[in-house]
Amino acid sequence: MIKLVAFFKRTPGLPVEEFQRHWRTRHAALVVRQAGLRRYVQNHAVASADREREPDFDGVAEAWFDDVDAMRALAPSAEYAAVRADEANFIDPATMRAVVTDEIVVVDGGTRSTDVKLIAGLRKLPELSPEQFRKHWRDVHGPLAAAIPGNRRYVQCAARLGIYRAGRAPAFDGVPMSWFDDEGAMGAAAASPAYARTRADEPNFLAPGRLPFVIAREIEIAV
Repeated sequence: MIKLVAFFKRTPGLPVEEFQRHWRTRHAALVVRQAGLRRYVQNHAVASADREREPDFDGVAEAWFDDVDAMRALAPSAEYAAVRADEANFIDPATMRAVVTDEIVVVDGGTRSTDVKLIAGLRKLPELSPEQFRKHWRDVHGPLAAAIPGNRRYVQCAARLGIYRAGRAPAFDGVPMSWFDDEGAMGAAAASPAYARTRADEPNFLAPGRLPFVIAREIEIAV
């Protein structure tokens, strides 16, 4: 199983509520018509009184397929064309970032509709190979992140190695996802020694600079 992860912002001037309603209803109905789609999750950015700036992304979509061939088979279909055509109605195309990933579940806790979900985009140190990046993220960084209190579910989505072998650079080398009970639990986790140890490890495998992220709530769309 592979997973496509797509990040995007809403069309400039479009109210958040309208963006979310269109994505959740009209667009979702188009997406689930696509043959070969196994699972579809929408992550809607959470408005927070404590946040002083716009989120890096208004939405993150996750779509699961059996393999790359099943995903590629969609390209010539009318259903895929309809999905792409509708994106212009609510997504700013200049902000779209997508990566095909292998999903590794590190902490397999349950999820609830009230959870908040932290999703980030990682870029590896240039001197690391994709394989070295994956190994450090999984074997060294993964246990550190798993020890953060309140991190009930933790998943690493690593860009597929075939992307690099084809000579392409993925939008992100990795996409971590962490689930917490609420923003209070997330805030408490950020103040913990375990979180500090996790952040201290980042220079060992991540490129310098700020990590783009979004705090969201997920909506599972029936396929």
